[in-house]
Amino acid sequence: MPRHSRSGLEMPRRSFFAVFALISFVLLVTISLSQLGTRQGPTLKFERNTDGEWHAKPKTRAAAGDKYLLGVGKADITGPVVEIGFAGYADLSQVGTGLRQRIYSRAFIVGDVSKPSDRFVYLVLDTQSGDTAVRKGILEGVAALGSGYSVYNKNNVAVTGTHSHAGPGAWFNYLLPQVTSLGFDKQSYQAIVNGAVLSIKRAHESLQEGYLDVGTTEVTDGAINRSLYAYLNNPAAERAKYSATTDTTLTLLRFQRASDGKNMGVLTWYPTHGTSILQNSTHVAGDNKGVAAYLLEKDLASDASAAPGFVAGFSQANVGDTTPNVLGAYCDDGSGQQCSLENSTCADGKSQSCHGRGPAFQKLDLGISSCYEIGRRQFAGAKSVYNALATTSTPVTGTSVKSFHFFQDMSYFKFPLADGTTGQTCPAALGYSFAAGTSDGPGAFDFTQADSGTPDANPLWAVVSGLLRTPSAEQAACQQPKPVLLDVGEMSTPYAWSPNIVDIQMLRVGQLVIVVAPGEATTMSGRRWKAAVKEAAKSIVPNDPLVVLGGPANTYAHYIATPEEYAIQRYEGASTLFGPNTLPAYINLTVSNIAYLSPSSTSTPAAGPSPPDNRANSLSFITGVVVDGAPAGRSFGQAIGQPSASYTRGAVVNATFQAANPRNNLHLEGTYAAVEQLQSGKWVQIRTDADWFLVLIANVVLALNDFECQQRNMDSEEYDESDYSTNDSPCDESEEFYSSINDSFCDECWDNIVLDDSGENFYEDTNQFDDPILRHSWEGSNEIFLRPRRRWRDTLPELPITTESSTAGCQMCGFVREAILLRNIKYEGDIIVYGGYVFGGIGPKYIPPLAKPGLAF
Repeated sequence: MPRHSRSGLEMPRRSFFAVFALISFVLLVTISLSQLGTRQGPTLKFERNTDGEWHAKPKTRAAAGDKYLLGVGKADITGPVVEIGFAGYADLSQVGTGLRQRIYSRAFIVGDVSKPSDRFVYLVLDTQSGDTAVRKGILEGVAALGSGYSVYNKNNVAVTGTHSHAGPGAWFNYLLPQVTSLGFDKQSYQAIVNGAVLSIKRAHESLQEGYLDVGTTEVTDGAINRSLYAYLNNPAAERAKYSATTDTTLTLLRFQRASDGKNMGVLTWYPTHGTSILQNSTHVAGDNKGVAAYLLEKDLASDASAAPGFVAGFSQANVGDTTPNVLGAYCDDGSGQQCSLENSTCADGKSQSCHGRGPAFQKLDLGISSCYEIGRRQFAGAKSVYNALATTSTPVTGTSVKSFHFFQDMSYFKFPLADGTTGQTCPAALGYSFAAGTSDGPGAFDFTQADSGTPDANPLWAVVSGLLRTPSAEQAACQQPKPVLLDVGEMSTPYAWSPNIVDIQMLRVGQLVIVVAPGEATTMSGRRWKAAVKEAAKSIVPNDPLVVLGGPANTYAHYIATPEEYAIQRYEGASTLFGPNTLPAYINLTVSNIAYLSPSSTSTPAAGPSPPDNRANSLSFITGVVVDGAPAGRSFGQAIGQPSASYTRGAVVNATFQAANPRNNLHLEGTYAAVEQLQSGKWVQIRTDADWFLVLIANVVLALNDFECQQRNMDSEEYDESDYSTNDSPCDESEEFYSSINDSFCDECWDNIVLDDSGENFYEDTNQFDDPILRHSWEGSNEIFLRPRRRWRDTLPELPITTESSTAGCQMCGFVREAILLRNIKYEGDIIVYGGYVFGGIGPKYIPPLAKPGLAF
């Protein structure tokens, strides 16, 4: 299997001294004022309040728009990063072994100022999809927040996933997607639910009046069509309306507060699969949309136009037949040939060696660099729209905010087709080509796309599928021309395998209409659906409707192919659950209920039949952390692999710690690992495991764990790496929190340990949340005081220390770190490891550290 990558590293932001910030501020104001007479559109202005503080004045908007109640929020949903199968590729061997990037829920609330009860919440989760159980848990969690949150309910909460294939699974409501993660895991599920609820809470707490603006751009290099053969079966006249075989438009909705003109966040829609990271990668990440959000939030963190806590949501769209592997699909059989257009096979007639290639496929890094590049392209598109909105925007107008939601049973649902005949959907079923997978992640055995399902094609699997359930004659006829491999909609033992009941939901604010799709609509399906909704919406909004489609949302109902694509029975058609009329049914169910989004609407549709809630009776073959220990001679938190003394810029820095199992404590809103930088004599945390360039690799062998931390070295500064995992013995209810600080490293050669306290004799006046810092006197005769990063139980030891000097001509490299002390202090008596420090005993005995040429600590 190919492994992809990209070159190039992003330089870290550096903090500036106050004088430089003041100069930059003065220059910004001067430039703004100088352009005031000639620049078109709004100009950012500043004023000083009564306390003498400067802030941005409410900006002059580029165009008039109505005010809405707006709120944004973000929270951590990173579940177990080890020992849990991933969601997306359905590969039993893809089990978590670490963390590249934390994953998040991002919440966006829009409400009617004059009628605050009319509002909606749009959630963007860094997950494979929305889900029935997850949505139900979120609604329950929000309701538990109190009466102030009763306005949020099943009608107005949309739960979408970015369709990342690089996150932990085992949280689905239905049996089929649970199979490859060995069932349902409450910890994985609850991490998503709790984080989503917290993001809604934060968005609710940030609610204030503001404006919405829409902008678009074309991102032509973020995706290609991976099922071109099926796409080409759509009518030629329809295809001629579009210049590309995927939707290349990135749509951005800006949230701007009215009080000072600062931007609270943006929500974007753009279709590309979350499959940049390959099937054999086992480190949790948000894939390319996680990268895009990370880059935009980081870019605007210190931008004058953005409010503190700026949130960037990169929502999925009509993603079904798109791929981020934009160089195409090739055979990894040594031939170097492209895979066949019709069924994505190679010379052996099989699909296993057919793999898509990302923009940096030459690098053997499991698609990580290609993922970063595709994310960067989406970020660049969003940033260009963001900048353009400062001068030219399309404001959202029309004060009303509406939404509706109901459940629809798709089993033999009859409805009128556009030609006047009656259409019908079917109970859920998956065809033979479903098992073939795609060029993003090929399936197993001898399945191929566009598989006819005849006995001659797959005699073994014809028998296997029959052992599960033979579809009824009615079901087989309804699903034609799909040959049914798995009749999942009619299988309910031990509980439902796949959904028959799906969510139908739409949201509207002003002229913006959001179709919330319960599956992966293909490119042409999305185009048809949006066009039909736009035409229908003209009857309820005065301005030209703007329609976007987000999903997969609320429940995962697999794919939504056009009837013409369905006839080809490639992967997307075989995975369209409810038969050839799936898309027409969805269009009917949304268009026929468009009146509920009218400004004058005061009612909602009937709730429909409730889907099964399988949380309580889901099977699980996932064992907990039975034993967690450190090898003989090691202790939890011990640094067992130190970085080198110096590195060239761009090199990978490695440090290894004796760690506990990450499943003991997910450290939500926290971090397993951190990198600190010496800045003006103080250690400042500059990276956590939320950073794309700090990677946590967990090695679990016979219940013994160690963490390897990797980071890209980017400049000639001194850094320090830390591990914060939790030992939770199953035989003891107590937890031990520890942090281990390894030898710090710098990019210069130091001959001696250097101590520096910036001229102070003692470290004092701290609390348990402060970073640990050492203080000492130049004479080396005074005691130093330590404070732990987290918390403590006992009086801290007072440790005398001596001072070394640096080699002539070298600058000081920084404080002695606690790693030195831990190696050179002998404790006698019983001790407690807590908060990264050793406490108790009858007192410390200090052993002076020895200087090591070539190392800096």
